Amino acid sequence: MSEPSLEVTELRYSYPDGHRALDGVDLHVHHGERLALLGPNGAGKTTLLLHLNGILRPSAGAVRVAGLEVAEKSLMEVRRRVGLVFQDPDDQLFMPTVGQDVAFGPANFGMEGDELDARVAEALDAVSMLDSRDRAPHHLSYGERRRVAIATVLAMKPEILVLDEPTSNLDPASRRELIGVLQGLPITQLVVTHDLPFALELCPRALVMDQGRIVATNPTLEILTDEGLMRAHRLELPFRFDPTGT
Repeated sequence: MSEPSLEVTELRYSYPDGHRALDGVDLHVHHGERLALLGPNGAGKTTLLLHLNGILRPSAGAVRVAGLEVAEKSLMEVRRRVGLVFQDPDDQLFMPTVGQDVAFGPANFGMEGDELDARVAEALDAVSMLDSRDRAPHHLSYGERRRVAIATVLAMKPEILVLDEPTSNLDPASRRELIGVLQGLPITQLVVTHDLPFALELCPRALVMDQGRIVATNPTLEILTDEGLMRAHRLELPFRFDPTGT
């Protein structure tokens, strides 16, 4: 069997003020899987994400991406393999045109010419934004900028796509377009979200995180229909939303 896309083992982390944000996190994401990471604010989800590409370093435990341990000597390759898409797309878009934004990462790794042009076109086509290649990012809608931010990561050919609250501030049409894009990507995805209907539609499996630990892992539908689990970890479905579809 191939290496898992992501393996987190007994990960622990405390902030300088002594707050323990991660308390023995174990996580295994299979190659090609779409996995939702759920939990209340303050559960440690964002802290976990920042360990996946070495922005934060653990007090104990290990993170491996396709078998490569996140460590000082491997940070450049790890950050290519872990495509982190931030909650605000404007944190990732800073070049004059969409095409230049998408080209930035591969160009920094030495890609140029026709190969770079093809890589940019492939990434933009994957998010249905190829026609916007020459447009300025600030002329795009928020949902379009979100998709371009994903393209900037896809251009690096990552092992895993990590998305932090990808539906925040999206209108219903943009949200629907984003779901279609993500469902069509043949890449491992770890999705942190408070949007539980989105998690159900996109991710067959979900984890619940609380107080720095993974407290449940099951098919997403099972988690969303477990009233005791949902109540214990402050997860609430939208009013009148029935995850069973009945």
